[in-house]
Amino acid sequence: MPEAPIVFQGRQSIALTELPPLSLYVHFPWCLRKCPYCDFNSHALPADGVPQTAYFNALLSDLQTMLPLVWGRSVQSVFIGGGTPSLLTPDGVNELLSQLRALLPLVPGCEITLEANPGTFEADRFQAFSQAGVTRLSLGVQSFNDQKLKALGRVHNAAQACAAIEEVQKHFATFNLDLMYALPAQSLDELSADLNTALGYQPPHISIYHLTMEPNTYFAKYPPQVPDDDLAAEMLDLITERTGRAGMLRYEISAYAKTGHQCAHNRNYWEFGDYIGIGAGAHGKISFPDRIVRQVKHRDPMLYMQKALQGQALAQEHVVAPDELAFEFMLNALRLKEGVALRLLTQRTGLPVQAVTDPLECAVQQGLLENDGLQIRPSAKGFDFLSDLQEMFLPPT
Repeated sequence: MPEAPIVFQGRQSIALTELPPLSLYVHFPWCLRKCPYCDFNSHALPADGVPQTAYFNALLSDLQTMLPLVWGRSVQSVFIGGGTPSLLTPDGVNELLSQLRALLPLVPGCEITLEANPGTFEADRFQAFSQAGVTRLSLGVQSFNDQKLKALGRVHNAAQACAAIEEVQKHFATFNLDLMYALPAQSLDELSADLNTALGYQPPHISIYHLTMEPNTYFAKYPPQVPDDDLAAEMLDLITERTGRAGMLRYEISAYAKTGHQCAHNRNYWEFGDYIGIGAGAHGKISFPDRIVRQVKHRDPMLYMQKALQGQALAQEHVVAPDELAFEFMLNALRLKEGVALRLLTQRTGLPVQAVTDPLECAVQQGLLENDGLQIRPSAKGFDFLSDLQEMFLPPT
């Protein structure tokens, strides 16, 4: 943390000379059951199953309301997340993607990701998702240890996870495995076994997240015994070393990929791109020449469906204050190991580089940041103490 407050040059407005790339996020809010660590907007599946048709109608109405804000802009990537979107039928996904293409210009080769749970895996289901137009599957494995999966409240077991991966490999050239570490009572050997199994499938991309006790979750109220900070740091070192030996680059704080398999959708977030968010609780960020707007849709799925059909899916909207833009940009960009070009700061926020001269210099002096005048990137120390580095760009209070 800096020893003295850093003063940003005040700006009352911004002026963007070009708009950033645009993505689309589609939120599906239901799961078979709520995991005790999850703080996402997810809900246990209704007793009568997925209200697929009603929810799709709401999504499309939501999107149609958004279209005037993004006229003429093409979509670079689509991410269908949740929740557990693999609860949707392949025919439903096919229909949804067809409707999205009719309303939005998707670029050729648009990356379309769908999150899937091994507990919803059925033979031929992943093939059908591929045929519907999904280009990338993200599989929420979390662990290959049945005891750990039970502790995490997952609905699948290790055998189902392995079967699901084998099916994904048949139909997707690019896919992601989601794993977690620092699990309840997890040892370094148990993590090593998880890595052995995951890397044995030669995945092109792995996302590995430290289990955290998020507010308003079951684990926050009843926290399990988890590895201490020293052991968790050893675990992260092991993950980075083992993925590196497997030819995977740690290109983001929690993401490892082989060449050509980085997640385009997530990179757009980290590079402060724009994204439309549709679905219950979905967030969005949309830039205009003179302002950047953040939006949140109604969280409760039933209320969302009702409001979306009335053209009122939006629950919150605010213009990002100019003096907050540097922090918002750095909060995302500094997650990337190679950092970003300094010119991107001006392109995406409208701020001159001089607006962040003081915190940049302070971060370099503290050994948290590298700056060659063209590119800024977190140092090895900065990557280890990322929160401290990001906080240096907070506006003065």
